[in-house]
Amino acid sequence: MNHIQRGTGRKLLLIHGLGGSWQSWSTVLDGLSVSRTVIAVDLPGHGATPVEHDSGTFDGLVSSVQRYIESNELTGIDVVGSSMGARLVLELARRGVVGNVVALDPGGFWRGWERAFFKITIGLSGRLLRAIRPGLPMLSQNAASRTALLAQLSAHPWALDPEIVGTELKGLSLTPTFDALVDSLASGPEQIGPAADSTGHIVIGWGKHDRLCLPRQAARAMAAFPSAQLHWFESSGHFPMWDMPAETIRVILAATQATTNDDAAK
Repeated sequence: MNHIQRGTGRKLLLIHGLGGSWQSWSTVLDGLSVSRTVIAVDLPGHGATPVEHDSGTFDGLVSSVQRYIESNELTGIDVVGSSMGARLVLELARRGVVGNVVALDPGGFWRGWERAFFKITIGLSGRLLRAIRPGLPMLSQNAASRTALLAQLSAHPWALDPEIVGTELKGLSLTPTFDALVDSLASGPEQIGPAADSTGHIVIGWGKHDRLCLPRQAARAMAAFPSAQLHWFESSGHFPMWDMPAETIRVILAATQATTNDDAAK
């Protein structure tokens, strides 16, 4: 998988969400890399990583990341995931592949009408962005259009960096597996736990103003992973690293500073 690596110190793997890339972490990369060796990947079918035969399913992406970790002798590495990537790191924790874990607004805990809400709203967003792709650079520069395009994902989209918004929206519009993954996530089973005994410290972070993975779903995530600690981002939407980057850095560093049972990733 395509990846970037920055900084020095204990290794930390970052896994983005649906339609994102390693650049989804641009607001926190510098802060994390001061004390950690940060590895941020592009999932298969995202960014510069080619599509694999099963990249249109959640299980396929999990298998790809697990192979990446194992083939690069990173078993036990500390991991941080966002959205779909947050669910992915929780699944890796369940399998006993990773060390300390931070899951930011994980998907996979919706029930009943929430499944249809997720599928319809994010599906419409994907189709809209593909339709208006040529105009995204201009729209990203305007506070009003940023607000309209990202109202479901950010607590204050008008205040986001236009360049970051433009990169994210373009990437989402170009992700070839986007629709297939939406179907897989919406129709698949709820994420289960608990984490394997070898897993280190787990923090599940949730934006109080998340309008995609609703805050009520945090209780289900905690029930599935009872060893986890819940952290609320009071002024954040679905992406705390966008809305509250400084607090996101503090949470990640605090959660991943403890040693784990597996020293292979140090």
